Amino acid sequence: MKDNLKRVIVDFKKLTPEILALLVEKYPDGYDDDQIISFKNMKNELVEAVEVTTEDTKYLVKVSTKLAVTMENYDEDDYEDYDDDDPDAVQDPDLEPGDEEDFD
Repeated sequence: MKDNLKRVIVDFKKLTPEILALLVEKYPDGYDDDQIISFKNMKNELVEAVEVTTEDTKYLVKVSTKLAVTMENYDEDDYEDYDDDDPDAVQDPDLEPGDEEDFD
């Protein structure tokens, strides 16, 4: 059976409060390696992502240190002044020098 969901790959820079809330709800203790989906994009690059689904869309959110830190520190009150679909609402976390951007 094939679902008719729209599929969207989301980079940290495009993460919205709505998608972040879905991620934290689905992965309250963070995500494990066995929950990460790996696939090749159109440029034949390996992409690692975690999946969340809304009524009409399946989001594949690229895995990164920034994502893990942001999910860990999530507080919905931080986003109450923003629209659910505002990608500027989710700010880069302050990473320590030397933290890796991606897990590849």
